[in-house]
Amino acid sequence: MMMKHFIKIAGNILWQKNLKITKRIIKFSFLLCIITLLNMYAQQENTITCSVIDDAGDKASIPCPLDFGKWEMIPEFSDEFNGSKLDETKWFPYNPTWKGRQPGFFSKENVEVDGGMLHLFAKVENLPDLPAGYHTFTTAAVQSKNRIRYGYFEIRCRPMNSAASSAFWFYAIDDKLWTEIDVFEIGGKAPGKEFSYFTNVHVFKTPETGDKHWSDTFTWMAPYRLADEFHTYGFLWTNDELIWYVDGKEIRKRNNTDWHQTLTMNFDSETMPEWFGLPDPKDLPSVFSIDYVRSWKRMDGDESTIEPVKEEGR
Repeated sequence: MMMKHFIKIAGNILWQKNLKITKRIIKFSFLLCIITLLNMYAQQENTITCSVIDDAGDKASIPCPLDFGKWEMIPEFSDEFNGSKLDETKWFPYNPTWKGRQPGFFSKENVEVDGGMLHLFAKVENLPDLPAGYHTFTTAAVQSKNRIRYGYFEIRCRPMNSAASSAFWFYAIDDKLWTEIDVFEIGGKAPGKEFSYFTNVHVFKTPETGDKHWSDTFTWMAPYRLADEFHTYGFLWTNDELIWYVDGKEIRKRNNTDWHQTLTMNFDSETMPEWFGLPDPKDLPSVFSIDYVRSWKRMDGDESTIEPVKEEGR
């Protein structure tokens, strides 16, 4: 009887201890849950998740990749290129005010959307009735149907494997103001320039200086041959600074002294005989392939300005 009574008492003590331990575990789990929820809320505050409807009609949740600020996607300057043709509510399949850098002519037939990508081709061909100075080569251009000032812009792409250029840039020409920002210009197979990622900013005309042109160039040397691989190229444009990124890493920064004009967004390929040399016909056709372009405006910083472009004929 004594042994049975002792076992009962010992069991009660162990049960009470287990109960205390269980309560402590529950309290700890509850606190851990609260901490996790607070962290999730903090992350949500730092990065706004932006919704965009892609060409297939599917809703995709795409956060701005920058780790600061509150951002909202800009649909007029974002495209996943998931349809079967270019979305001409957003883009011109040519440059409305420029026929291309001679001798290469911007041909609408060299702009394609296929396989979830935008493709810009350079070809060897002579089209009938071209303006004087255009011959032998055709290239391609896509321009936005809106103008923008300030934001973060990013594309994933592979430049073409020829001496015809692959470029992502912004510009606009107004009566008294003409400025340009080159996120990149690449000559994928231009001799000696296969690893050169050229960035530039231009001021061609201002009310204060007239037609006095100046520019500021910086070349980043890639650790890979640029035409061989897809990579992500970004650009942050604020009232105070301009920052270039490759695969999320900053490669250039400068003060924004002059680029406050609303500009069109452009993707194109050009012949650049004095810089890259004319492309070798054996390398053509070649293609500049863009997986996506995504753009965001900051909700807690410089306000982005968006305005439509007026087409001025070809």
